[in-house]
Amino acid sequence: MKIEVSAQSRKSQGTGASRRLRRAGKVPGIVYGGKSGAVTIELDHSALFQQMRKEAFHASILNLNLDGNHEDVLLRAVNMHPWRLQIDHIDFQRVSADAKIHMKVPLHFVNAETSPGVKESGGVVSHVLTELDISCLPADLPGYIEVDLSQMSIGRSVHVVDIKMPVGVTAVLHKGENPVVATVQVPRALVSEEAEVAVVAVEGEVGAAAPAAGAPGSAPGAAPAAGAAPAAKGGEKSGKSEKK
Repeated sequence: MKIEVSAQSRKSQGTGASRRLRRAGKVPGIVYGGKSGAVTIELDHSALFQQMRKEAFHASILNLNLDGNHEDVLLRAVNMHPWRLQIDHIDFQRVSADAKIHMKVPLHFVNAETSPGVKESGGVVSHVLTELDISCLPADLPGYIEVDLSQMSIGRSVHVVDIKMPVGVTAVLHKGENPVVATVQVPRALVSEEAEVAVVAVEGEVGAAAPAAGAPGSAPGAAPAAGAAPAAKGGEKSGKSEKK
Protein backbone atom coordinates (compact mmCIF):
# COMPACT_ATOMS: atom_id res chain seq x y z
CA MET A 1 0.00 0.00 0.00
CA LYS A 2 1.38 3.39 -1.02
CA ILE A 3 2.03 6.10 1.52
CA GLU A 4 -0.29 9.05 0.95
CA VAL A 5 1.10 12.56 1.21
CA SER A 6 -1.36 15.44 1.48
CA ALA A 7 -0.47 18.83 -0.02
CA GLN A 8 -2.07 22.03 -1.26
CA SER A 9 -1.07 24.33 -4.10
CA ARG A 10 0.46 27.64 -3.02
CA LYS A 11 0.30 30.92 -4.87
CA SER A 12 2.76 33.05 -2.91
CA GLN A 13 6.42 32.46 -3.63
CA GLY A 14 9.76 33.89 -2.61
CA THR A 15 11.88 33.89 0.53
CA GLY A 16 9.47 35.97 2.60
CA ALA A 17 6.48 33.80 1.70
CA SER A 18 8.39 30.61 2.54
CA ARG A 19 9.44 32.07 5.89
CA ARG A 20 5.83 32.87 6.75
CA LEU A 21 4.77 29.33 5.81
CA ARG A 22 7.38 27.82 8.13
CA ARG A 23 6.26 30.04 11.01
CA ALA A 24 2.73 28.76 10.40
CA GLY A 25 3.86 25.12 10.68
CA LYS A 26 3.93 24.48 6.94
CA VAL A 27 6.65 23.20 4.58
CA PRO A 28 7.15 24.81 1.16
CA GLY A 29 7.81 22.37 -1.66
CA ILE A 30 7.57 21.62 -5.35
CA VAL A 31 6.37 18.76 -7.54
CA TYR A 32 7.74 18.50 -11.08
CA GLY A 33 8.02 16.14 -14.03
CA GLY A 34 5.48 14.76 -16.46
CA LYS A 35 3.23 16.89 -18.65
CA SER A 36 1.78 19.00 -15.85
CA GLY A 37 4.96 21.02 -15.28
CA ALA A 38 6.27 22.27 -11.97
CA VAL A 39 3.76 23.18 -9.23
CA THR A 40 4.67 24.85 -5.94
CA ILE A 41 3.02 23.22 -2.94
CA GLU A 42 2.76 23.42 0.85
CA LEU A 43 2.46 20.59 3.36
CA ASP A 44 1.77 20.24 7.07
CA HIS A 45 5.14 20.04 8.84
CA SER A 46 4.09 17.78 11.72
CA ALA A 47 2.48 15.13 9.48
CA LEU A 48 5.32 15.24 6.97
CA PHE A 49 7.99 14.97 9.67
CA GLN A 50 6.37 11.79 11.04
CA GLN A 51 6.15 10.25 7.56
CA MET A 52 9.80 10.98 6.87
CA ARG A 53 10.81 8.78 9.81
CA LYS A 54 9.64 5.73 7.81
CA GLU A 55 12.27 4.09 5.61
CA ALA A 56 9.70 3.37 2.89
CA PHE A 57 8.97 7.09 2.50
CA HIS A 58 12.46 7.58 1.05
CA ALA A 59 12.52 4.64 -1.36
CA SER A 60 9.03 3.92 -2.67
CA ILE A 61 6.33 5.32 -4.90
CA LEU A 62 4.23 7.82 -2.94
CA ASN A 63 0.62 8.81 -3.51
CA LEU A 64 0.54 12.62 -3.57
CA ASN A 65 -2.91 14.00 -2.80
CA LEU A 66 -2.67 17.50 -4.23
CA ASP A 67 -5.89 19.49 -3.84
CA GLY A 68 -7.88 16.26 -4.08
CA ASN A 69 -6.08 14.96 -7.19
CA HIS A 70 -3.89 11.89 -6.79
CA GLU A 71 -0.63 11.22 -8.63
CA ASP A 72 2.39 8.95 -8.17
CA VAL A 73 5.59 10.69 -7.10
CA LEU A 74 9.05 10.02 -5.71
CA LEU A 75 10.80 11.94 -2.97
CA ARG A 76 13.76 13.63 -4.66
CA ALA A 77 15.21 16.15 -2.20
CA VAL A 78 14.76 17.36 1.37
CA ASN A 79 16.40 20.45 2.83
CA MET A 80 16.67 20.47 6.61
CA HIS A 81 17.35 23.41 8.91
CA PRO A 82 21.06 23.52 9.90
CA TRP A 83 20.40 22.79 13.59
CA ARG A 84 16.64 22.55 14.21
CA LEU A 85 14.50 19.47 13.60
CA GLN A 86 12.72 21.38 10.86
CA ILE A 87 12.08 20.61 7.19
CA ASP A 88 12.82 23.75 5.19
CA HIS A 89 11.88 22.51 1.72
CA ILE A 90 10.90 19.31 -0.10
CA ASP A 91 10.90 18.18 -3.75
CA PHE A 92 8.79 15.47 -5.39
CA GLN A 93 9.00 14.08 -8.93
CA ARG A 94 6.08 12.64 -10.87
CA VAL A 95 6.61 9.16 -12.28
CA SER A 96 5.15 7.40 -15.30
CA ALA A 97 4.28 3.70 -15.20
CA ASP A 98 6.14 2.99 -18.46
CA ALA A 99 9.30 5.02 -17.81
CA LYS A 100 12.26 3.64 -15.86
CA ILE A 101 13.44 5.53 -12.81
CA HIS A 102 16.78 5.82 -11.02
CA MET A 103 16.54 5.57 -7.27
CA LYS A 104 18.73 4.92 -4.24
CA VAL A 105 17.29 2.14 -2.08
CA PRO A 106 18.54 0.94 1.34
CA LEU A 107 20.45 -2.33 1.78
CA HIS A 108 19.34 -4.82 4.44
CA PHE A 109 22.08 -7.24 5.56
CA VAL A 110 20.90 -10.71 6.59
CA ASN A 111 22.41 -13.97 7.95
CA ALA A 112 25.63 -12.35 9.18
CA GLU A 113 25.42 -14.19 12.53
CA THR A 114 25.44 -17.60 10.78
CA SER A 115 28.35 -16.88 8.44
CA PRO A 116 31.66 -18.78 9.00
CA GLY A 117 33.54 -15.50 9.41
CA VAL A 118 31.36 -14.39 12.32
CA LYS A 119 30.17 -17.64 13.92
CA GLU A 120 33.42 -19.64 13.69
CA SER A 121 36.16 -16.99 13.47
CA GLY A 122 34.69 -14.22 15.62
CA GLY A 123 34.87 -11.70 12.78
CA VAL A 124 33.00 -8.41 12.55
CA VAL A 125 30.95 -7.34 9.53
CA SER A 126 31.79 -3.94 8.08
CA HIS A 127 29.08 -2.30 5.93
CA VAL A 128 30.87 -0.34 3.22
CA LEU A 129 27.64 0.64 1.42
CA THR A 130 24.24 1.16 3.05
CA GLU A 131 22.26 2.04 -0.09
CA LEU A 132 22.44 1.26 -3.79
CA ASP A 133 21.55 3.21 -6.92
CA ILE A 134 19.19 1.12 -9.07
CA SER A 135 17.12 1.39 -12.24
CA CYS A 136 13.66 -0.12 -12.76
CA LEU A 137 10.06 0.59 -13.68
CA PRO A 138 7.98 2.19 -10.90
CA ALA A 139 6.01 -1.02 -10.37
CA ASP A 140 9.24 -2.97 -9.73
CA LEU A 141 10.75 -0.51 -7.25
CA PRO A 142 11.70 -2.44 -4.06
CA GLY A 143 11.54 -0.86 -0.63
CA TYR A 144 14.99 -2.35 0.08
CA ILE A 145 17.44 -4.94 -1.26
CA GLU A 146 18.67 -7.87 0.84
CA VAL A 147 22.37 -8.73 1.01
CA ASP A 148 22.94 -12.33 2.10
CA LEU A 149 26.12 -12.72 4.20
CA SER A 150 25.67 -16.40 5.10
CA GLN A 151 28.71 -17.54 3.08
CA MET A 152 31.11 -14.85 4.26
CA SER A 153 34.44 -15.89 5.78
CA ILE A 154 37.26 -13.84 7.33
CA GLY A 155 38.90 -11.50 4.83
CA ARG A 156 36.20 -11.98 2.17
CA SER A 157 34.02 -9.27 0.64
CA VAL A 158 30.63 -9.02 -1.04
CA HIS A 159 30.54 -6.88 -4.18
CA VAL A 160 27.56 -5.36 -5.97
CA VAL A 161 27.58 -8.03 -8.69
CA ASP A 162 27.26 -10.70 -5.97
CA ILE A 163 23.89 -9.34 -4.81
CA LYS A 164 20.79 -11.12 -6.08
CA MET A 165 18.63 -8.34 -7.52
CA PRO A 166 14.81 -8.45 -7.51
CA VAL A 167 13.09 -9.12 -10.83
CA GLY A 168 13.19 -6.08 -13.12
CA VAL A 169 15.83 -4.28 -11.04
CA THR A 170 19.41 -3.54 -12.14
CA ALA A 171 22.24 -1.81 -10.29
CA VAL A 172 23.44 1.44 -11.86
CA LEU A 173 27.21 1.04 -12.30
CA HIS A 174 29.84 2.69 -14.45
CA LYS A 175 31.76 0.55 -16.92
CA GLY A 176 33.99 -1.92 -15.08
CA GLU A 177 32.78 -0.75 -11.67
CA ASN A 178 32.04 -3.32 -8.97
CA PRO A 179 32.24 -1.68 -5.53
CA VAL A 180 32.55 -3.56 -2.24
CA VAL A 181 29.32 -3.73 -0.25
CA ALA A 182 30.46 -5.50 2.94
CA THR A 183 33.47 -7.30 4.42
CA VAL A 184 34.18 -9.56 7.41
CA GLN A 185 37.33 -8.67 9.34
CA VAL A 186 39.11 -9.74 12.52
CA PRO A 187 38.28 -7.27 15.33
CA ARG A 188 41.01 -4.65 15.84
CA ALA A 189 41.18 -5.39 19.57
CA LEU A 190 41.99 -9.03 18.84
CA VAL A 191 44.65 -8.09 16.29
CA SER A 192 46.29 -5.71 18.78
CA GLU A 193 46.22 -8.35 21.52
CA GLU A 194 47.86 -10.97 19.28
CA ALA A 195 50.53 -8.47 18.19
CA GLU A 196 51.24 -7.62 21.84
CA VAL A 197 51.64 -11.29 22.75
CA ALA A 198 54.03 -11.79 19.82
CA VAL A 199 56.19 -8.83 20.93
CA VAL A 200 56.40 -10.13 24.51
CA ALA A 201 57.43 -13.57 23.24
CA VAL A 202 60.19 -12.12 21.06
CA GLU A 203 61.49 -9.97 23.91
CA GLY A 204 61.58 -13.02 26.17
CA GLU A 205 63.64 -15.00 23.63
CA VAL A 206 66.10 -12.12 23.21
CA GLY A 207 66.50 -11.77 26.99
CA ALA A 208 67.17 -15.49 27.45
CA ALA A 209 69.85 -15.50 24.73
CA ALA A 210 71.81 -12.44 26.10
CA PRO A 211 75.15 -13.37 27.96
CA ALA A 212 75.60 -12.45 31.61
CA ALA A 213 77.45 -9.21 32.38
CA GLY A 214 81.25 -9.70 32.55
CA ALA A 215 81.12 -13.21 31.09
CA PRO A 216 83.44 -14.15 28.19
CA GLY A 217 82.00 -12.79 24.96
CA SER A 218 79.94 -10.17 26.75
CA ALA A 219 79.21 -6.97 24.92
CA PRO A 220 81.71 -4.07 25.07
CA GLY A 221 81.09 -1.74 27.99
CA ALA A 222 80.00 -4.53 30.36
CA ALA A 223 80.98 -4.10 34.04
CA PRO A 224 84.44 -5.51 34.90
CA ALA A 225 84.81 -8.57 37.13
CA ALA A 226 85.12 -8.01 40.89
CA GLY A 227 88.75 -7.27 42.01
CA ALA A 228 89.99 -6.26 38.59
CA ALA A 229 92.31 -3.24 38.53
CA PRO A 230 90.96 -0.16 36.85
CA ALA A 231 92.60 0.81 33.59
CA ALA A 232 95.28 3.55 33.75
CA LYS A 233 94.25 6.97 32.62
CA GLY A 234 95.61 8.16 29.34
CA GLY A 235 99.00 9.93 29.55
CA GLU A 236 99.90 8.46 33.00
CA LYS A 237 102.61 5.81 33.71
CA SER A 238 102.27 3.03 36.19
CA GLY A 239 105.57 3.86 37.95
CA LYS A 240 107.13 7.16 39.12
CA SER A 241 109.07 9.09 36.51
CA GLU A 242 112.92 9.18 36.98
CA LYS A 243 114.61 12.38 38.01
CA LYS A 244 117.08 13.72 35.49
